Amino acid sequence: MHPDVSADIDELDTTLRTVESVIDIEELRRRIDELEHQAADPSLWDNQEHAQSVTSELSHAQAELRRAQGLRQRLDDLPLLYELAEEEGSAEALADADAERVSLRTDIEAMEVKTMLSGEYDARDALVNIRSGAGGVDAADWAEMLMRMYIRWAEKHGYGVEVYDTSYAEEAGIKSATFAVKAPYTYGTLSVEMGTHRLVRISPFDNQGRRQTSFAEVEVLPVVETTD
Repeated sequence: MHPDVSADIDELDTTLRTVESVIDIEELRRRIDELEHQAADPSLWDNQEHAQSVTSELSHAQAELRRAQGLRQRLDDLPLLYELAEEEGSAEALADADAERVSLRTDIEAMEVKTMLSGEYDARDALVNIRSGAGGVDAADWAEMLMRMYIRWAEKHGYGVEVYDTSYAEEAGIKSATFAVKAPYTYGTLSVEMGTHRLVRISPFDNQGRRQTSFAEVEVLPVVETTD
């Protein structure tokens, strides 16, 4: 194995060990056992709000454990991919190993970012409000572009999306929209998007093809339980 590849794998291992330490795999397993015990209690659904809270936390915890275990297994298998590629003398197999290393780095770094989201509500689902600002029809179009971008991002990651309200503009785009992105840490991830977003472009709605500056406001709120 090339020394640079070996060093990169060692670096990935160090990062993943840090992630595993922050997550506390053993504590996560203990919490899953506790939640599974609660979920198996027939009386749990006597209080539906509490039951939904328990099952939601259980689902999120199980997904996080599977994700961490999956990354560890992939990283442990990575040196074997390189060994097999070298034994076979296959450029294609070596390219596959390189691609897996790049993909693994992306996935480990994404999980590392989540461990940095330690705010009180960072682990919550996100409620997103988008409103068109100054810029007329271009601003309404820009607001709709932002909405599509966030929803596609969520769908790409397999996150649930529920659109609660959309107010369409007369010519194109939207005046406002409200939707929820339902997955662990989506509030912490999307909260950095909060604020005024500006778009400068040649307006497709201007017959003279002039440059137009448009604005849209993005508000991101954590979804909290009524008992929080």
